[in-house]
Amino acid sequence: MRYFELSFEMSPYNEAAADVLAALLADGGCDTFEPTASGLKAYALQDTYDEAAIQGAIATTTATFADESLSITYTCTEAPDENWNATWEAEHHFEPISLPDGQQLQIIPRQAFGSGEHATTRMILGLLAELPLAHTTVIDAGCGTGILGIAALKLGAARVFAYDIDEWSVRNAEENFELNGISVDKLAPQPSAFIALGDASCLAQAPQADILLANINRNILLADMAAFVAHVKKDGCVLLSGFYEQDIQPLLECTQPLGLTLQATRCDGDWRALLLRK
Repeated sequence: MRYFELSFEMSPYNEAAADVLAALLADGGCDTFEPTASGLKAYALQDTYDEAAIQGAIATTTATFADESLSITYTCTEAPDENWNATWEAEHHFEPISLPDGQQLQIIPRQAFGSGEHATTRMILGLLAELPLAHTTVIDAGCGTGILGIAALKLGAARVFAYDIDEWSVRNAEENFELNGISVDKLAPQPSAFIALGDASCLAQAPQADILLANINRNILLADMAAFVAHVKKDGCVLLSGFYEQDIQPLLECTQPLGLTLQATRCDGDWRALLLRK
């Protein structure tokens, strides 16, 4: 198999933007990703490489982070003839993730993101572990590798509805649910886990939730917040991360008119997380 190696340079570097770009690049034929100090490397089969989709992914990412004057450039070269996805998986080993109650999650991220090591994931997991989860229904918006939904079920939730805009992430999440002994049965009347492909419009299929989790960048959170709140029960909780200190005030200005009140804030390095109640 012949691959292209794409090297993306970001100015200024933005880890959240790198996550968004990686998700969007899957539409351009990229199937393996590796973060760098100044951006991202991606590998795409030459047969499925789509330059227009690559340019579209860059345009969407820079527009999403327009407030930070983000610019992205890239180069494309022919890579050696090997399976870069298999090579990446062989070179990256991820230890099981320990939950506060001692349970462990096994995650195989088929991309370089979503291994559970990111600060935003850690904060959401910490907040989630403090909530009464027994018999609850949880929505995981932008599920990525599925780690948050899996953790919710392991900690006592009865049902998880997850979705992601990236088809690669949905497939990876399904693998990880199965890896942790959770069947993703799309045909069951009320499956314990259901994973949909798409954006927030997928919530039309979702049950009303006791808890909604969204570890996504600020602009998507702002755009989708009304849809999130509409699918959360009264007295339900919304856990948000994927943003910085300066993003908290715009988020609160968005959530307060929708009936959410701030319950807790978490900090981990430059990243922040919020727990709100409806």
